[in-house]
Amino acid sequence: MGQFIRRISPLTLFVLSMNSIIGSGWLFAPFYAAKIAGPASIISWIIGGFAAILVAFTFAELACMLPIAGGTAHIPQLSHGTFASFILSWLAWLTALILAPIEVQAVLQYASLHFPALMRDLHGVPVLSAWGYAWAAILMTILCLINILSYRGLVRFNFVLFVFKFSVIILTIYVIFRTKFTPSNFTGTLTATTSFSGWQAIFSAVSTSGIVMAFNGFKNGVELAGEATNLKIAIPLATVGSVIACLLLYLGLQACLIGALDPADIAKGWQHLTYHGDVGPYVGLATALGLIVLLRLLYLNAMISPLSAGLVYVATTARILYAMSRIGYVPKFLSQLNHQRFPMWAIIVNFALGMLSFLPLPGWQAMVNFLVSAMVITYAMGPIALLCLRLSMPEKARPFRLPVATPFCFLAFYSCNLFSYWIGWETISKLGIVLAVGLLLFATAYWRNKVNIQKSELKAAYWLVPYLFGLVLISYLGSFGGQHIIPFGWDFLIVGIFSFVTLYLAIWSRALLTSEEVEEYLLAKTGAEV
Repeated sequence: MGQFIRRISPLTLFVLSMNSIIGSGWLFAPFYAAKIAGPASIISWIIGGFAAILVAFTFAELACMLPIAGGTAHIPQLSHGTFASFILSWLAWLTALILAPIEVQAVLQYASLHFPALMRDLHGVPVLSAWGYAWAAILMTILCLINILSYRGLVRFNFVLFVFKFSVIILTIYVIFRTKFTPSNFTGTLTATTSFSGWQAIFSAVSTSGIVMAFNGFKNGVELAGEATNLKIAIPLATVGSVIACLLLYLGLQACLIGALDPADIAKGWQHLTYHGDVGPYVGLATALGLIVLLRLLYLNAMISPLSAGLVYVATTARILYAMSRIGYVPKFLSQLNHQRFPMWAIIVNFALGMLSFLPLPGWQAMVNFLVSAMVITYAMGPIALLCLRLSMPEKARPFRLPVATPFCFLAFYSCNLFSYWIGWETISKLGIVLAVGLLLFATAYWRNKVNIQKSELKAAYWLVPYLFGLVLISYLGSFGGQHIIPFGWDFLIVGIFSFVTLYLAIWSRALLTSEEVEEYLLAKTGAEV
């Protein structure tokens, strides 16, 4: 099957993370956030960024301690056994699978400004036409081929895209600020914090506008840790460092968008904000302000930015499926590597399944909302696993060690559950279907004797049942698209208590592996000791 080799330098891993974080999020999330929360959307970015930093710190320690390909699948296996690992790796793989299509969707959505035949309107939502779907297949094929044919080509291409993309983003912020800035557009920022409805809009924007998804790329450092060098620097830089750097860019983009709007455009309310640039808000701004040179650069960057993120997501999604194959959840051929040490068959299968995601989830925002609902559950595994492995393997070397871990992990876990709650009942309710499919696949693998599960491993996964059921129930009873039985304000306390109890149960039911057993597992499933 072959093994991965350590060849990704700290700078390369940082660039990969940055490229994946700044994908389509910067093109659309500031606009959708402004429509939901108005000028207070800046607060939404701060909340989302702070929470992402908390979660990134937990994964930084875990990936440094266990630098293995597809760490999202292996880490819960070591902390809570086979069943918990399968459920969480299934969700992680599914969410990662949709990320590259989301970026391609963003490219085509922008391109439709010049080539309308790529998109069609379906009840007010832009969806791919037959031509659009054909071009989606072409772009996805190109991303996969780059990931299969050459490692050096992948790294060099990724770096060139990084330099161009971030240069254009910084130039966009600077030029729009210099051209037009209306301070009165920010009047409602503090006012929103004095009412329940204002805070509700702020929190809703965090989850439903694309803010949470916009920081997702930091986890790529976890999936690629098995190929990274100088872990003590590479992993924290790629996870935490990339989130901090991108948060500053997002704040600049949100502020310049709000400041450049004509007051007449928001006179009827921010939720009615619309203009020709709805498909591409910054293109619309540049057009309205007569910034011709910037407009051309934005058109080009609107293609490059999502594609560079999609390029990285193809790589990391394949690592998750590779890891699931090594554990035994999916067929063994998916862990085969080609002569370039790329999981070629995993990439091919991901391509085929990824193309299906364009069909049931049309439109960029619809795809993002579904993605976030499952994504935050995989985030939650970071703080849980960190505390469990601190107790199970206290002597294990940790090149990066998170200080004051217990309160840090609780805040990170609480933030993940709030994100899940804020996404709203309509989206959370669909998670049951996803989990049912995952359980069916697990049952099939168990029936075919592809995975062995001990009674102790079932006990270690007990906490997952009340956790997943509790998330759905609180969402149903809550005030974000639910029945409003739990009033806004009290829901924070209820989610907090729920998070504390769940975290306690997860730690209490953890798998009790020795360091020797962990080393045996790593040697058997990853082919190397770490």
